[in-house]
Amino acid sequence: MALIHVPRPENAWNPNRPVNALLKSQIVHLHEAELKLPLRLQTDIYINAIKTEGEAADYVRQVTEAIHAAHQAATAKRARSRVRRTSKVKTKKKGPSKPRRET
Repeated sequence: MALIHVPRPENAWNPNRPVNALLKSQIVHLHEAELKLPLRLQTDIYINAIKTEGEAADYVRQVTEAIHAAHQAATAKRARSRVRRTSKVKTKKKGPSKPRRET
């Protein structure tokens, strides 16, 4: 089979280009997700101040890393609580049962 060369667009990434409507809507969507994160993981970036693709890319990277960090913390917390639950459960040893009283 013949290899087909597809040229890469020259203007695909321009960090100084103004954000477009699609990128703005993605920023708003990520901001809504960010507000559900713990306060220590929120970026405190004012999204209306994001004016270029480079600033938008930086914001997206920070929020994505925060989401991944929150997921890892939640997974570790669930694993710790699972270990605690299994170690606290005590089962009674079954021995001979008591005879029932007849009335």
